[in-house]
Amino acid sequence: MDLFETINNDIKKAMLARDKVTLEALRGIKKEFLEAKTAPGANGELSDDTALKILTKMAKQRRESAKIYSEQNRPELASAELAEVAVIEQYLPKQLSDEELTAELTKIIAAVGASSPADMGKVMGTATKALAGRAEGRAISAKVKELLAK
Repeated sequence: MDLFETINNDIKKAMLARDKVTLEALRGIKKEFLEAKTAPGANGELSDDTALKILTKMAKQRRESAKIYSEQNRPELASAELAEVAVIEQYLPKQLSDEELTAELTKIIAAVGASSPADMGKVMGTATKALAGRAEGRAISAKVKELLAK
């Protein structure tokens, strides 16, 4: 079963359980998936890779919104956004810890043959593809800078 079907089944479960937060988050995910399926050139299909990119983007947007709401002293809105992030993250692969990210990036740097901060572009291109969905781009970038500066 692909991710799109899983979301549809979970929407039904959330309706039966009367779980409003989960239902709202899942409906948002389904909306984004349907838009991606009907986009020009999509041929009415949605690969799991594309679905994971969409989920990652949605989680990032919700986290940023929650941060803004917190800064503006709106904790009720921030907590609603974070609750949706929790639902979205259930469908994402487990995020790499700091140690795991360092180990993966060290391997990539060795494979690419990077030795200085000038080689960051080569490393980032490979790293973002290899670690897609498992680490945020900002975290990858910061860790690559740190490792190449040594």
